[in-house]
Amino acid sequence: MRYFVIQSQNVAEFEAAPAQLPAQGFVWIACGRREFELEQGNIQATLHQLCGQSLVDLHISDLLNNQLPSHYDYTSQYDLLVFRRLAAGHTETDMAHPGTPLSRPAKRGGPPVLRRIDTSPVGFAVFDRVLLTVHPAGCAVLANHAARLLAQASTTSRGLGGSHLPASSADLMLRIVNQMVDGYLDLRRELTTQLDHWQAELLHPSTRFSNWGSLLEARNSLHQLDGICEDQRSSIQDWIEALAEWDPSEMPGGQRELDLLKVRSRDVMEHIERVVHHVRRLEQTAETAVQMHFSAQSNRTNDIMRTLTALTAIFLPLNLIAGIFGMNFQFIPLIHQQTGFWWAMGSMVLIAGVLGVLFWRKRYLARSGR
Repeated sequence: MRYFVIQSQNVAEFEAAPAQLPAQGFVWIACGRREFELEQGNIQATLHQLCGQSLVDLHISDLLNNQLPSHYDYTSQYDLLVFRRLAAGHTETDMAHPGTPLSRPAKRGGPPVLRRIDTSPVGFAVFDRVLLTVHPAGCAVLANHAARLLAQASTTSRGLGGSHLPASSADLMLRIVNQMVDGYLDLRRELTTQLDHWQAELLHPSTRFSNWGSLLEARNSLHQLDGICEDQRSSIQDWIEALAEWDPSEMPGGQRELDLLKVRSRDVMEHIERVVHHVRRLEQTAETAVQMHFSAQSNRTNDIMRTLTALTAIFLPLNLIAGIFGMNFQFIPLIHQQTGFWWAMGSMVLIAGVLGVLFWRKRYLARSGR
């Protein structure tokens, strides 16, 4: 569990919860879900000491539930946002079972197999001057954002400029959510590379595609991501609608701080829209590749059937001649002549040659694409 006191020009990390709120700024309490479950009594006492309020029991259950979809809720004292992250790595189930493989080994010569996408939820309890975040086990978002805050504070204190520190607990929450959404955008290259490889393999004329199980799993994962992104968008939309009802006179920064929160909220929504657009584009790419694969297979089958039909048409008159001269009659023209065999063979070769040239010029025997 980590405690941060964030002010306009400084960020300080403490090993224990502060006894009171700072004169300016706010407090960030970050903990893992298991820590929150074990220390919820102490956390409730800390929140009551700092804010005069504690979490509702139902919201505690929401923060402890690692299967909860993204959603937004509020009370008169605080707002609650549960937001499912999108990142490649270990899920909380994998952390509980270290032997669970993340992926199957890649085939020789092929690209790396897609890693499992972690969609564990992160909970935010946003008070006026306190932010409580509940992260899954091994969450990189917590460590990365804490390191970023400390680096920003160091840069600001030395007068080197840089980005501004969060002005409020809601501002910090939106920054963390934005970082979580951008984490999926980092996976675009990996997802696109794998799907492009499968698409090339599906459309290659001399390759027999056999990764149908992996392709179906990737398609199902994209459907799941689409649903998760829809929940994310709905929760942020509810947050934006609630933000429109806030009174700027009750905020330390007034109307400017409220406008900044609205801008950051719309930015988060725009990033989620980009994720949804990319996921759906990948779904369409996978669907199109499969349809093109079966269309190419159908065209190859048609080419084979056309060639076999042309060959059958060539040998049909030859079979007719062979059948006539094979009849068990005593009197058949040329059958008792010494040159009869060569006349029959010559006529068969001539007919086959003429039909072969005719079918070739009509492109019945030509390869597709020529």
